[in-house]
Amino acid sequence: MHYAPFDNQNKPIVDVEDGLVPLNYFNIVKLKKGEAFEYQVPGYETCIVPATGTVDVDVEGVAFASLGNRRVDVWGGEPEGAYVPSGAKAQMVCLSDEAEVFVAGAKYDKVLSPFDVRADGIDLVQYGSDDTKTHRKIKHILGQKQHDKVGRLLVSELFTVGAGGWSGFPSHKHDTDRLPTETRHDETYNFRFKPNHGSGLQMLQRVDNEPGDAYHIVDGSTICIDKGYHPCAALPGYEMYYFTILGGLSQRSLKQFFQPTHEYQVETIPGIKDMVAKFK
Repeated sequence: MHYAPFDNQNKPIVDVEDGLVPLNYFNIVKLKKGEAFEYQVPGYETCIVPATGTVDVDVEGVAFASLGNRRVDVWGGEPEGAYVPSGAKAQMVCLSDEAEVFVAGAKYDKVLSPFDVRADGIDLVQYGSDDTKTHRKIKHILGQKQHDKVGRLLVSELFTVGAGGWSGFPSHKHDTDRLPTETRHDETYNFRFKPNHGSGLQMLQRVDNEPGDAYHIVDGSTICIDKGYHPCAALPGYEMYYFTILGGLSQRSLKQFFQPTHEYQVETIPGIKDMVAKFK
């Protein structure tokens, strides 16, 4: 499912019990200096991540001051985040002239403790190569370092390294709980391009070796993936970023199932195994 960019007026783009990706929640909140936004999502743990701008965050009386340090775009510094337990009341107040804030969520009933993630808590992995057109960098905001403090939610930022190229390849899926081979994780993306008139392609192939679907993604596109193999690509000459939300059905750690036709390329693309190991 592709949602073209639109003014969501600070209302969820992917709401609770979504018909396609019920394990995910996603909102984009836009504020001006001094404006506040409050939310509460029963049954879903969430993470507040400023795309740009700076906000003060309060989670049930626990304060996280000056969250976010990027001014112009998502390429302008390291991400920061604040974890909000399931059903907790959270408020953000804009400190900068403007702020655009991602709110990522995953279905989870247990109530844990809030915490923040600053630059020293980001888990970075870089893999692929220019030769294989798969070179990219992943910044895990809620990743392996936070595993024992989070229920089902994985939150990351993914960047193409250089202009153009593929991401999410070798093609993989995670739509069926059949451990130890695969886990069910719903996934939601929000894309950005540099320059922002760039664009790309999101593929979705539901059955190995049968034709699938493709979506033209632009700056601000949201993609929801419930099932199927799903690589994506940026046009030559453009850098691509996507904010990634993964929500697990039975566990937090992601177990990807690589498409049999392309699985052998796991051995030919540098760093793929290290990348896979970080999604837990």
